[in-house]
Amino acid sequence: MATVVFLHAHPDDEAIATAGTMAALAAEGHRVVLVTATRGELGEVPEGFLASGETLAARREAEQAEACRVLGVARHAYLDYRDSGMAGEPTNELPGCFAAADLEEAAGRMAAILGEERADVLVAYDEHGGYGHPDHVMVHRVGMRAAELAGTPRVHLATQDRDHLRSLMEDRPPGEWEVPDDVGETLETMGEPASRITTEVDVRSFLGAKRAAMRAHASQIAETSFFLAMPDDVFADVWGREWYVRVRPPAADPHVGPRETGLLA
Repeated sequence: MATVVFLHAHPDDEAIATAGTMAALAAEGHRVVLVTATRGELGEVPEGFLASGETLAARREAEQAEACRVLGVARHAYLDYRDSGMAGEPTNELPGCFAAADLEEAAGRMAAILGEERADVLVAYDEHGGYGHPDHVMVHRVGMRAAELAGTPRVHLATQDRDHLRSLMEDRPPGEWEVPDDVGETLETMGEPASRITTEVDVRSFLGAKRAAMRAHASQIAETSFFLAMPDDVFADVWGREWYVRVRPPAADPHVGPRETGLLA
């Protein structure tokens, strides 16, 4: 059995990007480890959602623990950096935030976990963090350097198949399901073009776990949100596959032959 370590920026990122893959690996008996860089202190939360005296960081810690239980995560750890906020905000430069962290120090923290786990695979993010969030970009930089320091033999970059998602949005019959304007705009630059994807994991058998993991992060993913409000068939079309780019060892040319179907293939 293998040990696969997933590095994510904030609680809830794992539910959206890689939950199906994580649940599938755990079900097969592999050791799944999740490392979260921050506690997502700067996430938005509806007024009155938190209990009196409760911090968002504490709530998100509890949500993360529940998502880990749902997905079968064997170990969860934080890198203990602060949320940097969205791109361009002054919080990007505050002491202790992940985006402004010293790369060698942050990579050293991550490499220590990879070494403890004798990780066979590390999953980080693509070079622009999927959609440009500074903490997500830092996940890529830290993950790549940590894998180098620890000698982790296999590295995948979690991403989205931009062309596939665009086609789904464009092909929906009018009125069947509305895509929010901000989501449509994000799809223009989200993820990677299909030509770069090396690995496509079919997670349709684990969509129940993926939905449950999303629901666990209730402070950030409401039942009425874009993620959970989809009809079941749309949810399966959008979330039934998870995509990666294998960079270590380099994958074969994606234009030649079929995509890999798993992180251990």
